[in-house]
Amino acid sequence: MFPRTVDEICRDHRGRRAGLLMALTEDADDLYEKCDPERDNLCLYGEPDSTWMVDLPAEEVPPELPEPVLGINFARDGMDKKDWLALVAVHSDAWLMSVAFYFASKMDAAGRARIYNRINEFQTLYEVVTGKPKMKVKPSAASGSKRKKSEARTETGANGAKAEPVMKMERTVSARQPANEFPLPDGRLLAEEDISTSLIGRAAELFWPDDNLWYMIKILDVDPGSKQASIMYDTGELEDLDLIEIVKEGHMSLIAQ
Repeated sequence: MFPRTVDEICRDHRGRRAGLLMALTEDADDLYEKCDPERDNLCLYGEPDSTWMVDLPAEEVPPELPEPVLGINFARDGMDKKDWLALVAVHSDAWLMSVAFYFASKMDAAGRARIYNRINEFQTLYEVVTGKPKMKVKPSAASGSKRKKSEARTETGANGAKAEPVMKMERTVSARQPANEFPLPDGRLLAEEDISTSLIGRAAELFWPDDNLWYMIKILDVDPGSKQASIMYDTGELEDLDLIEIVKEGHMSLIAQ
């Protein structure tokens, strides 16, 4: 059954993206070997369960879903490996968008915009593979306090080296951002055992020590391995957090579901 809601479509996208990212980075040697130029047209597929596979295109015409680019194996031996991986990454980015908006085709403009904005919070596969840092949108206001303790997540490129951080978080929160002096009474502090993908979509409050206020946030993504999370404030501003540091300082309160 196809995903229908914004959350379901974004979850499907995250899974497919994770599978493709694995193929293009940690499993890059395996991907390279599977894409034998002597074989027929091959495609790289990312699956919703965060796995990947190289296979022939669907025989059904038209296919049930948009198909990835054909023939990635034919270009393999005519290019440097890193350039070939970057080429596959570009086409994979385009495929991820086409699948997401195939699912979103019956949504209204607001729903499609929400999906696009949530997808666009992540680096593209091309940015990760080439080590290109993602440029963040300039914050909307210049007043307020700065949370200086967090740094962005770093993702691994195709050569095994770490890409530059997405951003260093020393960012100003809008003066319009709603905040409270105390966390909500029905919430509880984040614990280390909470750090898993089950946090995705949770509402929480984040404490800023510089102004001693709790700010409403939504958890957009969690990497259980690196213990990093992407969050969004009610103003729409984004930040990446080191959750271990947040747990140690007691600076996040999960709102009861």
